[in-house]
Amino acid sequence: MIYLYRIYQWCIVTPIMLVVSILTSLITIIGCPFNQDYWGYYPAKWWARLWCWLHLVRVRVNGRELIDHETSYVFVANHQGAYDIFSIYGFLGHNFKWMMRKGLTNIPIIGSACRMSGHILVDTHTAQGLRDTMAAAKKKLHKGGMSIVVFPEGRRTDTGLMGPFKNGAFKLALEFGLPVVPITIDGSYKVMPRSTFNVTPGTITLTFHKPIQHAGGNDIAEVSHACRTIIQQDLPEAQRDKPEAEKKQ
Repeated sequence: MIYLYRIYQWCIVTPIMLVVSILTSLITIIGCPFNQDYWGYYPAKWWARLWCWLHLVRVRVNGRELIDHETSYVFVANHQGAYDIFSIYGFLGHNFKWMMRKGLTNIPIIGSACRMSGHILVDTHTAQGLRDTMAAAKKKLHKGGMSIVVFPEGRRTDTGLMGPFKNGAFKLALEFGLPVVPITIDGSYKVMPRSTFNVTPGTITLTFHKPIQHAGGNDIAEVSHACRTIIQQDLPEAQRDKPEAEKKQ
């Protein structure tokens, strides 16, 4: 059965999604000068849903009722695989901008669509680049209800276990006084891990956790640790970090 699915994936779905990706990017590029918030979000939302539906990947969402559509948040999630992007883009249900590496905008057409959509391009190589990143984020988040999504690990996991969290997202939340929403992504590693381009049909679960109010008195490392702990608690036991005492045995 898996051989039939591979034929379906590569000979039917891949050509369709290549065309759809180009069309979505062009629609985004053309539409964003008129209304960036709309055209920078909705075409990509349905593009991402189509990726999941055609590849027979189901996305289940828990806890969305905890999110207020009129509030801006910093969403932070673990990064299991490529389908994290499709599941969040398609099923987050809240307008947002990605906080993404500037180098990703070099991808032909899609990179231009990302720039036109107003996603926050991260440049940490220079002090000026970091200041520009913060200024861009502040401009976007001034709009009521506009949020950002960050993968604090910075890259997809190689093993299924979460990597350490970087502090950028939490500094941003502190700087602008925004609540942080931890999101647990479970199942994406099985659907398509970093080591392959083959998709395995399955279910991805997005679990929204209660927003953490990141007030000025909170320590950045403390909030980062709290978010990581919360995200991890809804992962299968095999994907959770072992206590330090067990690791040394």
